[in-house]
Amino acid sequence: MAGNPPSRPDKPRGQSREDRLKSALKANLARRKAQARARSDEAGNKKDKEQE
Repeated sequence: MAGNPPSRPDKPRGQSREDRLKSALKANLARRKAQARARSDEAGNKKDKEQE
């Protein structure tokens, strides 16, 4: 008895993993886009200040 691991109900692991990866990729892409926008806005602000 002590050597047997507790039984778990079988889940379709492939689909849930796909969903997790999909959502993680989407969040990562959104974060990178936001960072790129912030950098371009910051660079644009520096150019405007240099011209003044």
